[in-house]
Amino acid sequence: MTDADHMRRAIALARDQLGRTGGNPAVGCVIVRDGLVIAEGATADGGRPHAEEQALEGAHEGARGATAYVTLEPCAVRSHGGRSCSERLVAAGVARVVIACADLSVFAAGQGARKLTDAGINVDQGLLEPEARLLYVDYVPAGTMESRR
Repeated sequence: MTDADHMRRAIALARDQLGRTGGNPAVGCVIVRDGLVIAEGATADGGRPHAEEQALEGAHEGARGATAYVTLEPCAVRSHGGRSCSERLVAAGVARVVIACADLSVFAAGQGARKLTDAGINVDQGLLEPEARLLYVDYVPAGTMESRR
């Protein structure tokens, strides 16, 4: 399977959660190691846990050296103060993160991707972005001008 195949699966996981995640965006995450999908996750009903949290929990130690495919940039900061998804990906030892769309929320806004690259993780952004962006047509990122209207 290709990077695009894995991202399409992440998009499908997110699509299944549309309208069920409260104020949080519906995100999909697929973790692949040695060409095999070892775990998947999507933002849970009500918005927590996040997709990356669920996928990492399912991957256990298998996430070390793996690639995570995520439909939206992993958060850099959590509103409740817990470990962010980018911090969790770093702690799990993921080697590469492929992100479809940037997240303009104050909880990400480039900071999530930066935390990953600062930790030595290879980050690729923009894979299937037009397709994934359709998931976020109604998403109003926290802290943006649109969220203040």
